[in-house]
Amino acid sequence: MRLFKPLFASLAIAHSVLGAQSFAGSNLYFAAGLTSEQQDTLFNGLESAGVKALRVWLDGQSNEQKGTKINTFPGLESDSPGDWDDTVLNRLDDVMYNAHKHGIKLLVSIHSYNALSSDADFYGKWYGTGDFYTNGDAMQYFKNRIAHVMAHVNPHNGKTWAESSEYIFGFEAQNEAMHDNVSVHFHGKYITSAVPLKADEELQGNPTALATWQCSMAEAIKNNLNGSTGILVTTGGGAYLATSLLDSYFSCKALDVLAIHAYGTGDFATDALTPYVSKAQKSGQKLIMEEWGACYFDSENNRCSISDPLSSGTRDNNIKSWADSISAAGIPWFYWQVLPNEDPHSDWDYEIGIGGVNWDALKDAAANTASYESAFDFSEWLL
Repeated sequence: MRLFKPLFASLAIAHSVLGAQSFAGSNLYFAAGLTSEQQDTLFNGLESAGVKALRVWLDGQSNEQKGTKINTFPGLESDSPGDWDDTVLNRLDDVMYNAHKHGIKLLVSIHSYNALSSDADFYGKWYGTGDFYTNGDAMQYFKNRIAHVMAHVNPHNGKTWAESSEYIFGFEAQNEAMHDNVSVHFHGKYITSAVPLKADEELQGNPTALATWQCSMAEAIKNNLNGSTGILVTTGGGAYLATSLLDSYFSCKALDVLAIHAYGTGDFATDALTPYVSKAQKSGQKLIMEEWGACYFDSENNRCSISDPLSSGTRDNNIKSWADSISAAGIPWFYWQVLPNEDPHSDWDYEIGIGGVNWDALKDAAANTASYESAFDFSEWLL
């Protein structure tokens, strides 16, 4: 029998999931651009660390990313509704097939706020970052996008993505929906700004509209799953802990999983996380720490501005101790990000390259997470 490290003592025994094993995942927003050789490097490394899931996006990428020389690809939609370019879906067919050989499933983010705010497709150009979440036409066009993605057929198994539970861990409508009022943009990623923690309603421009949008899109994903429970439906996180877990999310039955994004170290603390764990258990939902990272530079972790690098040992310790804090709360985590190459450390920098500086620390942290008892049983959705 596997022995798990116990959950934080404040969790109610009545709500704990005894014997559920925690797990680690990772992110790579440009995974569709990886060559087969890069995929082999990435998945061999992730498998060696015991990583079980990889979160990917459908935004196009045309330049080298974090030192990774990618095969460029356009976004799924461009200048008008239904103007599909399935290149990103076709590329990810191969990625999920290759990941499966290493015991890894994909978590698919169907859109990103980054694409919306940068006018990368018609959603931002036509509706902006406010009307996108409230305009009836915009919502219907986005539901059409969800249906298109989930109806895509992977030639490796001859099934639609909605039917491909052997390849896909979950779907989310959008990465970090409606959160620019508390974030800054740098090199394609939105990072939390150093703002004082306030009530979640104060930090979301329109929390009621956002909650309605999230639940509506989760219901659209559920409808396209046609009753299958083999693939989870999640949110795409927020700017940090409080904005990731708005109260109203806990009453949306279409949301199986609520995703946390956090880079401020206070949000990694076990005692900050456990109240939300109890709340999710009571609502019959699950939590994941979908994005977190340890800054390479000697700066505030949630700012990660370019400065002197931390000593390798200090960053190693940060990675291990913060991973342990999250795991001790009973929450599985996805690191931002693991690369198939060493990170050039040229900008805001949480990334860790396979075989590079700090890789052994992250590898150990990911493997160690499996020794923790999870508050949520994900075994049904993992390979």
